[in-house]
Amino acid sequence: MSGLRELFGGAITATLPTTLIDASDFRQVPDTQEVYLSPATGISIIVEVLESVSAQDLREAAGQHFDALAHDNDAKSKTVNETTDVNNDSNGATPNPVILYGTQLVQKFNSQTTDEVRILLALYRVPHKNVDLVMTMNVPMTSADGGAVSEDDWGSARGIFDEAARSLRIVDYGLFA
Repeated sequence: MSGLRELFGGAITATLPTTLIDASDFRQVPDTQEVYLSPATGISIIVEVLESVSAQDLREAAGQHFDALAHDNDAKSKTVNETTDVNNDSNGATPNPVILYGTQLVQKFNSQTTDEVRILLALYRVPHKNVDLVMTMNVPMTSADGGAVSEDDWGSARGIFDEAARSLRIVDYGLFA
């Protein structure tokens, strides 16, 4: 079951599963991030306020954010599978996102094996504030420490992400002051 969640003190809203746990309830999360975790799997959803990357083309910009995430994850390999322009039906109140789907092979902790993590990334460009609002969902397909999901669960996760990406609304642009 999903419901409307207020992010960043209500400045942004999005429809997310009600079962997700707010990571800030038990660990430090930067002020520029909202992090939600699945209690049953290794899936996480992160909404982050970032400075706009240099690319003017939004598909290219989404790729730059994906590459930065791969760098931060120390990914052994990365592949962009698909990039799509999406209409969020907000009549311009919130920018339409570009959604990227990719895969990263990540070696966690002291593990000898790599985990396959499928990444869903939605980019909302706010040009008058020089901001890229980025929502990512990390879906472990293989995981040395547990939490991996099945192909069926991947399909469900993708549906949840699509709903979250289409429903995200920027309610107060003052967040980006």
